[in-house]
Amino acid sequence: MKIKALLTAVWLCVAALPAMSAQRYVGGDISLLPEYEKAGAQYKAPSGEPIADLIPWLHRQGMNAMRVRLFVNPAKYKELHQNDANADTRYDPNACQDLEYIKPLCKRIVDSGMDLMLDFHYSDTWADPAKQWTPIDWEGLTDEQLYQKIYDYTRDVLTQLKDYGVVPAFIQPGNEISYGMLWGSAGTSSPKKALMGSDANWERFGKLLRQAVKACQEVCPDAKIILHTERVAQVDVLKNFYDKMKELDVPYDIIGLSYYPYFHGGLNVLDKALQSMQNNFLSKNVMIVETGYSYKWELPGTNHDNTQTWPYSEAGQAKFVTDLVTDLEKYDQVDGLFWWWLEYNAYGTSLSGWYNAPLFDSTTGRATAALSALCSYATSGIVTLHPDDLDPSGLSDSDSWYTIAGRCLSAAPTTPGLYIRNHRKVMVQ
Repeated sequence: MKIKALLTAVWLCVAALPAMSAQRYVGGDISLLPEYEKAGAQYKAPSGEPIADLIPWLHRQGMNAMRVRLFVNPAKYKELHQNDANADTRYDPNACQDLEYIKPLCKRIVDSGMDLMLDFHYSDTWADPAKQWTPIDWEGLTDEQLYQKIYDYTRDVLTQLKDYGVVPAFIQPGNEISYGMLWGSAGTSSPKKALMGSDANWERFGKLLRQAVKACQEVCPDAKIILHTERVAQVDVLKNFYDKMKELDVPYDIIGLSYYPYFHGGLNVLDKALQSMQNNFLSKNVMIVETGYSYKWELPGTNHDNTQTWPYSEAGQAKFVTDLVTDLEKYDQVDGLFWWWLEYNAYGTSLSGWYNAPLFDSTTGRATAALSALCSYATSGIVTLHPDDLDPSGLSDSDSWYTIAGRCLSAAPTTPGLYIRNHRKVMVQ
């Protein structure tokens, strides 16, 4: 009976401790960096000191992972669509990253000591909830042929990267895929969308994803698979998507979310989405794989005014990041935060300075205050204490200490290491 009671007590201690990642990932999408470097962009530290090589500098600031997007054949898309009148199909020069483009960029990232997140768009141009156009060279394929094609393409890309000395730590098979992918040719009037409330195209979508994931697991078995969606303001749609992934037996590790306050709303909106994920998909970690906020003026397409909380200023941008980091502290599942297009910087170039949500000021080249605030996310949940500051006496259940493995301690720890107390990580020195 004593043994049984002891085992029960240990189980209760472990059960009381939520799942918590041993590491947090912080960084951003820097897919256009080679183009800015080619144009002569000047990156500077907040002090004004020039940055010789941005990637290792970002690593020294505390970032530990970077995201890179990949398109199938953007050159062919440019040839056919650069003069389109329709903005949804017209070629965008920022969507230029083919495999040969990303190889050296990805190599620089992993050689710097950071992890790589590879973002497959499975398109020749931007793939997002409004458009998921099939690559031009794949347009004539049947669904059965597409299942094989996405497998072959994914496997070939990852094999070539591996041969180049690059192994992604995280892989996104698809970008913002709430409504499926590979809908058909650009501008298709009746695309093969997967929609909540309709069974049409979900099975097709599931087969495409399973084939893509199969290739990822074969070539990069240690990589974590991220399924990336963006419906944080529509929690029912968001939950339905990941319910469908379970129903369709799509294997994955991480729920990846886009969150932009100017598109989605304030942190209360994000909270509802994260709470739903934590309530319904507790076994999955969550990453904010895209976020951003302006530091000067309103961005085109803005439909939520958050300036009472976060003014359009460098201080306002930094406050957004600080508030976001604080908010994410509440969710043990969340272990990643990535800024989109952080490398945007027209300073010293003839490029346009229209975009106002990077982490560098295009008029000075200096890193904004938000960059250091973002980097704080990697360690913000860790409190450092010395054993002399701790009461070694017995503790109440509400003030218990746990090892990272989930073992409940009977007193405050005296051995240096990482522990859990009140749902927070504490480093005892």
